[in-house]
Amino acid sequence: MDGQTERIEITVDQATALVVEYMKQGRFREAEAMCLALRKVEPENPDALHYSGVLAHKRGDNAEALALIGRSLEIVPDQADWYSNLGIVLQSNSQFEAATEAFRRAIVLNPAHENALNNIGVLQRLFGRLEEAEASFRAVIALNPDHPDVYLNLAVVLDQTGRVQDALTAYCKAVTLRPAHPQARRLLAIAYAEIGETQKAIEVCEEWVRNNPNDPKARHALAAHSGRDVPARASDEYVQSVFDDFSDGFEAKLARLEYRAPALVCEALASVAVADGSRDIADVGCGTGLCGPLLAPFARRLVGVDLSRGMLKLAAEKQTYHELIHAELTRFLQEHPDEFDVIVSADTLVYFGALEQVATAAAGSLRPGGVLVFTVEDAGEEHALSWMLCRHGRYAHGPEYVRRLLSDVGLDTHIARGELRRESGLPVAGLIVRATKPGGLGTTGAGSASGEHHA
Repeated sequence: MDGQTERIEITVDQATALVVEYMKQGRFREAEAMCLALRKVEPENPDALHYSGVLAHKRGDNAEALALIGRSLEIVPDQADWYSNLGIVLQSNSQFEAATEAFRRAIVLNPAHENALNNIGVLQRLFGRLEEAEASFRAVIALNPDHPDVYLNLAVVLDQTGRVQDALTAYCKAVTLRPAHPQARRLLAIAYAEIGETQKAIEVCEEWVRNNPNDPKARHALAAHSGRDVPARASDEYVQSVFDDFSDGFEAKLARLEYRAPALVCEALASVAVADGSRDIADVGCGTGLCGPLLAPFARRLVGVDLSRGMLKLAAEKQTYHELIHAELTRFLQEHPDEFDVIVSADTLVYFGALEQVATAAAGSLRPGGVLVFTVEDAGEEHALSWMLCRHGRYAHGPEYVRRLLSDVGLDTHIARGELRRESGLPVAGLIVRATKPGGLGTTGAGSASGEHHA
């Protein structure tokens, strides 16, 4: 060919088919390059616009995705699949009402659209319309008894409505259809535990570990159900995997659970500190930054720390933190001695069992007169002097255990009980802990660079 690159011309239809094939193969960059080439030739080509939007969503740009998919539907408004894709992007963007409407449009155009029916069922469950959600999921099963996702969704609804035996059947079907699905196995084990079938719960987890020996979720679940090799805290890999997976739609899920931990933490801080913008504050385990706007009035400097990059990305969008750091919180505190006037941690220490190391690190990172505020789940009077790993994978702590260890590291402690959130319609009992480091001139002033405090 004498060094010449061969030029191959294809039709627009052939190029569109190639985009679809690339997407099926997971070759998204090549698909997007082909879409861009198509749009240069035909800027208003609806297929190129639509698939460009789908690909924008896959790389995390929902704003561009919504604009492109919306434009494609303006040009060709009768595509059920396209409305379903629009609904997926809207749902990912926490625009749940709009997503519901998009899925409804898809179903009107194609009443047998399995994915739209499944996805609208998820949203119906989100809004507490459990009967409607169940009807949607059963409609999917009637159309396709081997749909890979619907049995897990149906099982969750059955569980929430108290039909645990029916939920077990649905969880088992979900695992059969998708043996590698970690959420299905986790919930199946919990369902067995709920009806007292502890050995079956353990067997589910043991099989999960055998099939996925390197999966931190599998190992953690086995420890939670069997009581064997219980770690003193969840591994970094476990926490990262849970929250990276959970980051999409995280805040909307917490809103559904009536999540109160950030408000409780900030109320505890406000009981001893004035919101005068004078403090250096670390929000350790900041997640998506729900505490950020509540802490900002107290802060001269507000630092967020988290293990999940997905969560930190969402926290950055709030623009309330002066700095966001990807780190394990205990190591971060150890590396920043005598640096903060306030350290807060809302529902992060539920992934720690033994709190001695993190308490020591926090005490060392506080300036004299500084305040540590955090929440943990309440282990109750039976475990008042200890901690335990619960079957859902989080740890719970006894109030006297928490009080004793904080006293051991030199902090004066106040503990209150409260409801952190709701799960399956039931309150999750928690401890709201406020601990003060002696010294300084109290908690109404901020620390200077030298660590001195003033009223």
